[in-house]
Amino acid sequence: MSPGTDLFNMAEYAIGRAAREMPEKTALLVYDVENPRDPLEAWTFAELDQAVRNLAAGLQDKGLQRGDRIGIRLGNSSQSALMFFAAMAGGFIALPLSDQLTASELVTLLEDSGAAVLATGDALPDTASRRTILAISPNDVAAMIAQNTNQGYVPTTRDDPAFLIYTSGTTARPKGVLHAHRSALGRQPMYQGWYGIRPDDCMLHAGAFNWTFTLGVGLTDPWANGATAIVCTGDKKPELWPDVIAETGATLFAAVPGIYRQILKYAPPRRGSLGKLRHGLMAGETPPPGLIEDWTSATGLPLYEALGMSEISTYISTGPSVPHKPGTVGKAQAGRRVVILAVEGNDQPLSPDSEGLIAVHRSDPGLMLGYWKRPQEEAEVFRGEWFTGGDLGSIDDDGYITHLGRSNELMNAGGYRVSPLEVEAAIACCPAVAEVACAEIRIRSDVSIIAAFVVAADGAVRDATAIKEFAKEHLAAYKIPREVVFIDRLPRTPNGKVQRKALALPSGVDDTR
Repeated sequence: MSPGTDLFNMAEYAIGRAAREMPEKTALLVYDVENPRDPLEAWTFAELDQAVRNLAAGLQDKGLQRGDRIGIRLGNSSQSALMFFAAMAGGFIALPLSDQLTASELVTLLEDSGAAVLATGDALPDTASRRTILAISPNDVAAMIAQNTNQGYVPTTRDDPAFLIYTSGTTARPKGVLHAHRSALGRQPMYQGWYGIRPDDCMLHAGAFNWTFTLGVGLTDPWANGATAIVCTGDKKPELWPDVIAETGATLFAAVPGIYRQILKYAPPRRGSLGKLRHGLMAGETPPPGLIEDWTSATGLPLYEALGMSEISTYISTGPSVPHKPGTVGKAQAGRRVVILAVEGNDQPLSPDSEGLIAVHRSDPGLMLGYWKRPQEEAEVFRGEWFTGGDLGSIDDDGYITHLGRSNELMNAGGYRVSPLEVEAAIACCPAVAEVACAEIRIRSDVSIIAAFVVAADGAVRDATAIKEFAKEHLAAYKIPREVVFIDRLPRTPNGKVQRKALALPSGVDDTR
């Protein structure tokens, strides 16, 4: 199958091509994060290719049909990576699932997706086991990998569904984002527009395998470029990452901004201490002010930022050819059509420096097929020829884009709409603050306030009044948090993203001043 024809299989594109061209090249290294000196596993492209095709044949032997959803809950393991690509190789739909899900959360996603299979090391929840779903254990996966098949990659087309990712939406119920095989082609602008990737690179990603950021940046893109992917198992404490980077020989490291901030706080690297690392890559949330400068000052290495979403992955970034411009997230990657639309209005792009919704043209091959069984929500995000994913921003005359937060995260302060990012950026400049996250907190049925949740800088006095006074110098009165709450660490997802929805005031607070 050739990317130049309508026939296209994402697994063949990422693995099969490299297996033909460089079969003995190391494709995957698996390390224990506590002992990163020697890999636990090493796979060549030829071995990956054979294992993926074996797994796809094994799934077919179990009676699965094209389009069946294959739930994958195997943690950050080689089996998880292989099963993801095997599902697509066999014409099925891969369904990566977090191993942090509770039983009820897992059942909700299995039922919503109609999954036919769940590959997991745990027992199926009772309610899930009562419906027709096949459980596949790690031993079953190993047995399928060990069989030998001559079966090739199923001839799928560019627009055939390839994988289904669940993400938190604007409602309390997670929604499935369905991607086509062509999404791999939609990632090509990142290769040089963000990574500057080369075949001799080793890509280390800090995230988990239920996230498009990890599956794309950590696996699909390195393999599509003949590079090596590095996977780490174990408890990924932030203070361990500098040694992991150095010992594994990683040349590219990808993580959310929070991971970089935690590394600088708990295990600050020195210049030359990160081995072969060429530069860092970050996406997933807006970084605190000064993070890029702080990282570069400490390590002497660049840190390139990108903005993306589950529906299209990253599409705006800095990179080796796009230098960082303070206050912005970067430029639209080559070939992307990105504009600003009015928050409420028509589909006509706004003039430079106007604030509104960041929109990408619906012809982008990286754009999702749609939301799984959510036609109404799907219709709401398209406006004419543009997809609007809810990110607010502006584009300057040089093409640099400023990210102004999520439209559904805007806080209401006395009738004014306030972005948490704006308040966080101001307070983060206070010397007494190490990290900060802001949220609108309802303290009574009819009263809500802006609250700042602060991790104090080392040795700093926890003085809420002083932080409010600092905020007064940089923010309009209605933007100043009514409450400043000190916490030891910000709540984060397993991938390191700040969970604003988990922020809550201590019991008894009733600030109506």
